Amino acid sequence: MPPARMQRLSDYELAWCRRFNGAARRRAVERLFAGVSRLGDGVFWYALMGVIVACEGAAGASAVARMLVAGGLGLALYKWLKRRTVRPRPCARSAAISVTVAPLDEFSFPSGHTLHAVAFTTVALAHYPALAWLLLPFTLLVAASRLVLGLHYPSDVLAGALLGGALARTVLALS
Repeated sequence: MPPARMQRLSDYELAWCRRFNGAARRRAVERLFAGVSRLGDGVFWYALMGVIVACEGAAGASAVARMLVAGGLGLALYKWLKRRTVRPRPCARSAAISVTVAPLDEFSFPSGHTLHAVAFTTVALAHYPALAWLLLPFTLLVAASRLVLGLHYPSDVLAGALLGGALARTVLALS
């Protein structure tokens, strides 16, 4: 997306960012989403992978290998996109957006947390659909956390979800 178009989109979305971030003014809400965001840094996903291997053995190792491939590709893609788009985070553009969780990097587009949550969830559910009760709500909370915490624009989260889903489907198709 050209820089001028990205700027117009960011300006349009900034009001939405303030609304989402307003929910974090309640301490319990902020703590919930900060905790979800920290778990989404990788702790939850690597624990899940460990449990899958421990419970399923070699069959689980195959599923986890696909999750790791999707995660590695996602990391490379989102880092490349962040260097190319250099979109400032909403919290860097508006003093009205309060941040209680430090961002992992400087730029906003796309949401790496959302990208990885969707990719890991899609691959895991392809192998273990019974985990939907746990993974779908957690993935939605991860995506919402990025908005509530003032770290991403809605389009960052949407792009992360679309990219994560596409990466997961690609990895599953290659298997």
